Amino acid sequence: MESKGRQKNANSARFVIVGTGFAGLAAAVRLRQEGERDIIILEREGDVGGVWRDNRYPGCACDVESHLYSFSFAPNPNWSRVFSPQPEIYTYLQNCAKEFGLMEHIRFHHEVKRMEWNEQKGEWSIGTSKGDFTSQFVVGAFGALSNPSIPKLEGLQQFKGEVFHSAAWPENYNPAGKRIAVVGTGASAIQFIPAIQPDAEHLHVFQRTPPWVVPRLDGPISTEEQQKLKKSSLHQKVTRLKIYAQREVRVLAFRNPKWMKTMESIARHHLHKAIKDPELREKLTPDYRIGCKRILLSNNYYPALAQSNVEVNTSGIAEVTENAVRDSAGREIPVDTIIFGTGFQVSEMPYSENIYGRKGHTLKEEWNGSPQAYMGTTVSGFPNLFILQGPNTGLGHSSVIIMIEAQVEHIMKALKHINRKNLKTIEPSAEAQERFIRETDQLMEGTVWTSGGCKSWYLDQTGRNSTLWPGYTFSFLKKASKLKRSDYIGRREGKPKPAANHGVTLSK
Repeated sequence: MESKGRQKNANSARFVIVGTGFAGLAAAVRLRQEGERDIIILEREGDVGGVWRDNRYPGCACDVESHLYSFSFAPNPNWSRVFSPQPEIYTYLQNCAKEFGLMEHIRFHHEVKRMEWNEQKGEWSIGTSKGDFTSQFVVGAFGALSNPSIPKLEGLQQFKGEVFHSAAWPENYNPAGKRIAVVGTGASAIQFIPAIQPDAEHLHVFQRTPPWVVPRLDGPISTEEQQKLKKSSLHQKVTRLKIYAQREVRVLAFRNPKWMKTMESIARHHLHKAIKDPELREKLTPDYRIGCKRILLSNNYYPALAQSNVEVNTSGIAEVTENAVRDSAGREIPVDTIIFGTGFQVSEMPYSENIYGRKGHTLKEEWNGSPQAYMGTTVSGFPNLFILQGPNTGLGHSSVIIMIEAQVEHIMKALKHINRKNLKTIEPSAEAQERFIRETDQLMEGTVWTSGGCKSWYLDQTGRNSTLWPGYTFSFLKKASKLKRSDYIGRREGKPKPAANHGVTLSK
């Protein structure tokens, strides 16, 4: 795949990639491997890394094994632990950007404000915080976990203490001697609570719904093992494949909720072993099937909650005052800091309200509360837009890096067809997109994600699970690896604005 000639313009490129997390870097690497050099990568911050750059809270680490939570084309034999801590993943992404020659393409501190499809020119107009750009193709690697979700608490603006989300942890924050209110008990909170508990004067943990927590089978990777990995690419592949297979087997239980009872037993034993107080144990016991919400891994979360300076509050926050929070039971609790461990805005994808397609309306308006995309990657009515980690590409059992790489390969196949057929635009047909969503929803039926008895962030405004892929990753890989050309509609280069039935169907 070679770049076609374009008039040279510093703010124009054949490809614009938005974001430098795992997804953005994966797309850029593959484009370069295919001979593309006309690439601009827009990054709103001052360094690469996405969620692993931004989340620097104490205890931050991955809950997927290191050798699977990394690019298949860039294995790292130097991981220090089974589950990588944030600094190592951040460094890994920085190294990948440098080693694969991506730094020359990146425009840092360029936050995308608006994207609009220009039908006459057959290109995207992209407005950023530092000027306007144009591009024939846009790869939206926005990041599913890039916009923090902060609840609207009455009186929060008048609070005189420190307030922050775990994704924006202040570098100089010191919890020593402070009275801290932690709002939320999700994946981030269960990592930073044990890290700050020993120093805090008191921790008030406001829990809405208790998570299921299972042991974290972590530990250091020996020097001997690291040397084996360095010397043998086969050993690297076998190690990764073993982890992959172990995780794929779990899909059977997610798709057959009654099979989750064994894992529930493990989680209950984990809870009972650490929490001896019956009242606290009851607060921490979920009333839904394990897997319905994200399963969390921790060895120190429950022990931290059992300490004398920690209180788990299930009443909820009714109001915030200048120096306290008032719970729904009417109790006023003096605090110095409020930390939100409340996750991210996942059901409404980043930037969706600012991306305008052919019809002149936004992606958010098109989705109307339920994000939908063909292969989770392309959207009818939004030509030449490829979304990574789009709808129904998240996972509840394995590494999303697998899904990202599968999506990137699907994009590469689409681009090869564009070049071969001399097309200017490409998008999925409405019928193909609807079929993909229908098949995905059918596959989702009966899974723990839809029948587990919980209210999860996996579900969108309509109650549909538009976040996760409901099957094996290899089933998605198989689908994405084949470009069903009849599912895509293209328009040839040089033709005027066509009527809806004047496009070129990519038939076999």
